[in-house]
Amino acid sequence: MNDRVRDNRTILVLGRAAIFLALLIAFCISACRSAYVETTIENTGPAPLRLIEVDYPSASFGMQTLDAHATYHYRFKVQGSGPITINWTDAAGKTHAAAGPVFQEGHQGTLHITIDPSANVSWNVNLSGAK
Repeated sequence: MNDRVRDNRTILVLGRAAIFLALLIAFCISACRSAYVETTIENTGPAPLRLIEVDYPSASFGMQTLDAHATYHYRFKVQGSGPITINWTDAAGKTHAAAGPVFQEGHQGTLHITIDPSANVSWNVNLSGAK
């Protein structure tokens, strides 16, 4: 085999490897991502909240304390359908609960839960993609 044929084969192999690598990178960048809800809980009151629990279809999350004028971020995947609720204890030891919107499996987007000084809860929801 002469040098010219060997060089052409090397170029061909390297070219195929480059194309394969480019396709692999494109696939990884555009691959499907799991649907999730990016959630923020905000305490706009002057006192910390304790024992915060958020229940959503098929699971829950929470935290021990959310300081005054603080926020907490969490991300979850909706599996199943049903309402979302939040429970917490205020600085005086009183337990509160509030029901929010209904979620459907596959929902994704953002959820902002605000608890004001009077223990009122507002739900700012921007969801899409329910099955």
